[in-house]
Amino acid sequence: MAAGGLEDAELREAQRDYLDFLDDEEDQGIYTSKVREMISDNQYRLLVSINDLRRKNEKRANQLLNNAFGELIAFQRALKDFVASVDATYAKQYEDFYIGLEGSFGSKHVSPRTLTACFLSCIVCVEGIVTKCSLVRPKIIRSVHYCPATKKTVERRYTDMTSLDAFPSSSIYPTKDEENNPLETEFGLSVYKDHQTITIQEMPEKAPAGQLPRSVDVVLDDDLVDKVKPGDRIQVVGTYRCLPGKKGGYTSGTFRTILIACHVKQMNKDVRPLYSAADVAKIKRFSKSRSKDIFDQLARSLAPSIHGHEYIKKALLCMLLGGVEKVLENGSRIRGDINILLIGDPSVAKSQLLRYVLCTAPRAIPTTGRGSSGVGLTAAVTTDQETGERRLEAGAMVLADRGVVCIDEFDKMSDIDRTAIHEVMEQGRVTIAKAGIHARLNSRCSVLAAANPVYGRYDQYKTPMENIGLQDSLLSRFDLLFIVLDQMDSEQDREISDHVLRMHRYRKPNEQDGDAMPLGSAVEVLATEDPDFAQEEEQELQVYEKHDDLLHGPNRRKEKIVSMEFMRKYIHVAKMIKPVLTEESASYIAEEYSRLRSQDQMNSDIAMTSPVTARTLETLIRLSTAHAKARMNKTVDLQDAEAALELVQFAYFKKVLEKEKKRKKQAEDDSETEKEDEESQPKEERRLRRKKTRTGGEGDSYDPYDFSDAEEEMPEGKSSGFWWHLALEDAAALYPGGSAHPGEQRCLGVIHGPWCSTIQPRRSRRVEGVQGSSPGGFQGFPCPVPLLTG
Repeated sequence: MAAGGLEDAELREAQRDYLDFLDDEEDQGIYTSKVREMISDNQYRLLVSINDLRRKNEKRANQLLNNAFGELIAFQRALKDFVASVDATYAKQYEDFYIGLEGSFGSKHVSPRTLTACFLSCIVCVEGIVTKCSLVRPKIIRSVHYCPATKKTVERRYTDMTSLDAFPSSSIYPTKDEENNPLETEFGLSVYKDHQTITIQEMPEKAPAGQLPRSVDVVLDDDLVDKVKPGDRIQVVGTYRCLPGKKGGYTSGTFRTILIACHVKQMNKDVRPLYSAADVAKIKRFSKSRSKDIFDQLARSLAPSIHGHEYIKKALLCMLLGGVEKVLENGSRIRGDINILLIGDPSVAKSQLLRYVLCTAPRAIPTTGRGSSGVGLTAAVTTDQETGERRLEAGAMVLADRGVVCIDEFDKMSDIDRTAIHEVMEQGRVTIAKAGIHARLNSRCSVLAAANPVYGRYDQYKTPMENIGLQDSLLSRFDLLFIVLDQMDSEQDREISDHVLRMHRYRKPNEQDGDAMPLGSAVEVLATEDPDFAQEEEQELQVYEKHDDLLHGPNRRKEKIVSMEFMRKYIHVAKMIKPVLTEESASYIAEEYSRLRSQDQMNSDIAMTSPVTARTLETLIRLSTAHAKARMNKTVDLQDAEAALELVQFAYFKKVLEKEKKRKKQAEDDSETEKEDEESQPKEERRLRRKKTRTGGEGDSYDPYDFSDAEEEMPEGKSSGFWWHLALEDAAALYPGGSAHPGEQRCLGVIHGPWCSTIQPRRSRRVEGVQGSSPGGFQGFPCPVPLLTG
């Protein structure tokens, strides 16, 4: 009997059929060239399409799918013979050559839920999500032992139930020979192979409602190890086999099943999108043609289904592009990742913005606040089931290295779990020192978090710090903190409702009317696309999306929306650029940072969302660098710094501040022209100008971050009811006991009247106040504001 249950004659016949299939120089020469390419790449696994085998020999293809063990042994022997005919020297380097299968498997294309006993010993194609990966360990294939007494060597081969051979060999490792002489293992002459076990789980969207997703263990050997990581969506082609249970052995009636893989294919989107030279040329042409408004256009193309949030979309674009990372000589790191926190009322599209970033970012990991623990976000120490050793398992932030972590419901996390991400957000690494393990893992990722206020909705009568409820040490690690409010505005509500209704009315061109059609296959999916609709896939990269009145609105025909595929490739190319700060932009950032700090210390009328710290200066640098990347520019210019300042102002003050165009230097130059113009002005204007200069003080310049209300010029007449300038004789008439010098203007009382609440204090010398009736005869409550001279 031959291996795999085939007779020797059947095995030789199958081997001849597979050899004829591989030797196809007379046909198309596909696999002959593939074998030569495999030899040049120093590989030992050939990928074969089952469709090609079915086209050439349908009977052999069906036997391969239904009797996997014997047929694969014959196929692999035929491959080794064919490699020896092409290159005999290369065939001697490897003991075995392997076959990988792909193509259409028909009814053998199943999910972990539909893997039943009828598929045992068959080749199946299974799709799922990787939930667990073991360590890669060496597995012995052949051991060589030396006996010092007899000067002889003993060789032994090992097979188990994961091998293609029919029966496993004894697992007893020889330590003595037949004459009871001790044996020494020659580890250098022994042969090992890499071995790894992973677990794939049923995809959640394909699991039946109300049932838990099922999983299956997969065995990976040799070149298939370390091809996947937890969280990947993969397609595995392999042999379905049962193993005896660990407890009862063969006496137990139940068996555990495994999948012995021969090919693994990634199904999720590639971290690095594939782009051709034509795509790169289109990207460069696009950046040059739209150099002025390219940042605004890319920001508008982010989440076009969400109305408004212009500055938040600009910030998300900066986060996707990122800044420039600096690694100093002493090992410290200045991060280039941008962290953003969205906090505000419910139903303002915070979670939808997170979902769009998940689809656009090259690598993104989604988590939720309540379903994530501190070790789940960073790293956990677990026990290996096979060996019992302690080992590290990466958390969400470690898996998202060089990517984005989206944390929804950030306020629902406990304080203990939130403190675990402090080091990650600033240093970009996770340090673990527990259970005898000391390790440092890289987690250089951006954090995009969404949260609700403490009271569910934002309370306008409380400060932002009371509404947010997070500690300053955590808030300062977020570069931008946006407060999104659900304000009642009839015009804006009408625009939002029109936009949402257009989204619901829009139908894809290839989508047919009626209910969704269930496809009759082993994998339960729903399709709404019309199968009779012939759609040709466009090979060229489409820069703009085709305008549709329902999708984009009739009034936005002139606004071009960049397609998501082009956006993904543009971001990937722009991230490679590392702009350098110019002297002009550096001085501008330093000046504006000092203004932000001075505004933070002043008692302003507007409350800031977060404190201004030294990290704010790094935020300005990172945002300006990201803006330069969007323009494909190698230097950070003044316009990049101004755009970064707008984002910081909107995030800190909830509005963009309009600066006065004149600088201090311009004010000093204009002082000379003011003297020349003074002679041509009327006397009344000159008197008011001198009076205003005396009141404000010399050298006072306009501060754009001063949010106090503008002081109104108060009239000086007695009939105004605001300011009462009484001469000495008036004071003597009203208050005979008062003492005053002739000609001195004094405010001798506190005004009683309905206008007292509008009085504003003036920055001038303070005067004495004496309670009494106003000259106008107004009666009422005392005004709490002391009156000042004009």
